[in-house]
Amino acid sequence: MSFKSFNLDPRIESGIQAMGYTQPTPVQAQSIPSILENRDFMGLAQTGTGKTAAFVLPILQRLLTGPRKGVRALIVAPTRELAEQIHEAVGRLGRFTKVKSVAIYGGVSKVPQIRRLQGGAQVAVACPGRLIDLMNQRMIDLTGLEVLVLDEADRMFDMGFLPDIREITKRIPSERQTLLFAATMPGDIRDLAEEILHDPVTVRVGEEAPVSTVSHYLYPVEQHLKTPLLMKLLDRTDTESVLVFTRTKDGATRLARKMKKAGFPVACLQGDLSQRQREAALTGFRNGRHRILVATDIAARGLDISRISHVINFDMPDTVDAYIHRIGRTGRAARTGDAFTFVTFQDRAFVWDIERVIGEQIERRMLEDFDYNVPAPAGRGRSDHGRKPGGHRNPTRSRRSLQDCWL
Repeated sequence: MSFKSFNLDPRIESGIQAMGYTQPTPVQAQSIPSILENRDFMGLAQTGTGKTAAFVLPILQRLLTGPRKGVRALIVAPTRELAEQIHEAVGRLGRFTKVKSVAIYGGVSKVPQIRRLQGGAQVAVACPGRLIDLMNQRMIDLTGLEVLVLDEADRMFDMGFLPDIREITKRIPSERQTLLFAATMPGDIRDLAEEILHDPVTVRVGEEAPVSTVSHYLYPVEQHLKTPLLMKLLDRTDTESVLVFTRTKDGATRLARKMKKAGFPVACLQGDLSQRQREAALTGFRNGRHRILVATDIAARGLDISRISHVINFDMPDTVDAYIHRIGRTGRAARTGDAFTFVTFQDRAFVWDIERVIGEQIERRMLEDFDYNVPAPAGRGRSDHGRKPGGHRNPTRSRRSLQDCWL
């Protein structure tokens, strides 16, 4: 199948070609025809499967006819980074169409966003908080809305945005096409889908399974040795761009600071940064100035950077779904990638959960010349990432704990 089979406007086809796309991904092949037929739609697909283009292309096709001004398509996303990336995708795919888009999110002045709305933007890509703010101030007119897209709806639920989403859907025209995309389908999101979707087409692509182009490896290690192990591993591994996940914002900041002090080209992405700092980190990571990005789950949600060769779980995620989201940042577009996960004795049960989803045992690795028997520093209240250290450890016990992680 080729994109020509969708009978898109030649101007849109030119944008597709300019992006270098040749064949639609599975989620695009299964989604675009139904969305073009104006059906409500629910797509269950992982990050990195091409779902953004799956809804952007039909929206562009719709907007080439009808009114040329006023918001006709609203795309709601959980984070500023994802909103900006979708906005950029609309611009790149629609570069020959004259369709105007605006990204709406907090942390920056609302004045330029309002000006773009007043300038005739037809697509608004928005985070819930700033969108409701503009709606309350009557700075955005959604009376002519034709399409609503909820992207990464499961993450919006995780972040507590479900009440905002319900408020938004009640305040926009009921006669509309609604598209909902998620990687997983918890009960609350399923309830929401039943409320707002009418006889939807449902497509599942790679549901609840990590992408097949990613190789998984576990590195058993004591908590206090994670940072030196990470540095040693990065020195030993041939990488392009590396995304390192921590559990907390403070943990991300501390780890990035230590790595920078050790000479690694690293940037940090976490929720307490200003928008300018976040954009600087992402720009540096994209252009290669920073080979390593240390980030939290929410801050990295929806990142679309094609050349990430390695994802490293410095801290275990909280759920198997979060693990799938993390590793979905590598192995994209039929390229291969590696996912390294640091595991402590306490993580064993969670490792088994991941292996059940993958359907195979993950290879355990240990660096031969790394000293795993270095005891934890005494007299510290907590380790770098929030766990109580055990003081000076018996080397034999330390080794035995690591061996237990191999079970």
